[in-house]
Amino acid sequence: MTASFPIYLVSTPGLEAPLCEEALENGFPSSRVTDGGVTFEGTWADVWRANLVLRGPTRILARFAEFRAMHLAQLDKRSRKIPWGDFLSRNVPLRVEASCKRSRIYHAGAAAQRVAIAITEEFGAPITEDAALRVMVRIEDDLVTLSIDTTGESLHKRGFKEAVNKAPMRETMAAMFLRQCGFDGIEPVLDPMCGSGTFVIEAAEIASGLIPGRQRSFAFESLPSFDTKAFAALRPHTPGITPSVLFHGSDRDAGAIRMANENATRSGVDAITRFEQKSIEELEPPPGPPGLVILNPPYGTRIGDKAPLVSLHRTLGKVLKTRFAGWRVGIITADKSLAQATGLKFEPALAPVLHGGIRVALYRSQL
Repeated sequence: MTASFPIYLVSTPGLEAPLCEEALENGFPSSRVTDGGVTFEGTWADVWRANLVLRGPTRILARFAEFRAMHLAQLDKRSRKIPWGDFLSRNVPLRVEASCKRSRIYHAGAAAQRVAIAITEEFGAPITEDAALRVMVRIEDDLVTLSIDTTGESLHKRGFKEAVNKAPMRETMAAMFLRQCGFDGIEPVLDPMCGSGTFVIEAAEIASGLIPGRQRSFAFESLPSFDTKAFAALRPHTPGITPSVLFHGSDRDAGAIRMANENATRSGVDAITRFEQKSIEELEPPPGPPGLVILNPPYGTRIGDKAPLVSLHRTLGKVLKTRFAGWRVGIITADKSLAQATGLKFEPALAPVLHGGIRVALYRSQL
């Protein structure tokens, strides 16, 4: 592979803009929003560092080849000309996945099979359905783009959260919502419906300067381009800084508080996080300066869920307005009427975000 090549950050749909901001801030200067994510030119060292330090992407693809193919025979012929040994190790199993859009090659399964056969016959790498390493084939408008998924398991799996509750907020999404709320790492954060603690732990990690990939492994470690010493130099060798504020979560469910505490301990932020069992009615601002209240309250999917949820949001709005003067609020919900039930005045709406197959939106307010 050449010294520089396209690197693609896969985004949660709707969070491409804050992901691009994060990439630019972290020293990937050519980053720009593209369809479904963010693209920049970089090297293998940039691939390693992006996987290590970026909090927003789902995964990171290294794009190593591009050509046109109008039919499967052409795809087969041109795939055989790729110097696979420049990008893959012959002894590492892999799987091939394909997608087709607005192209004369329309059968994704057949396309993936042709490329897989080409790799096996021309290069000799084993193809297995459960391989950790993936070669991605994207065919759009008859243009074939070949990529390696350099990440492996999704980047929201930081390696610390073992305990989760129902419909958990992914860490990658939580980081981008915190960014959209203007979280700067030097103010307290409170999640009054914290569940397993994702928002609180993510905020505490950001404030401590703890990079998200500090303890997990990645698919790129099995590639011939991987340099163990160079990668080790990118990993932090010192503990994070100690913030001057604390990060708080509460929930009425005792099991959620137990999970949150366990997850905070595994993440190494238990000294700066506080989780308490309490209801919304009992909510009080913690000691210290005002900061950010952020939460992902239940929004229900059945008609019968609505009445108690409206009541819950009204109570939430009343508590925030009467007790949290000077704080900012971020509420993530799929139901605009529930956000409005809080009685808060919201800033202009941001792009909707796909969360577990449901479109949600972030509603921001200044108290």
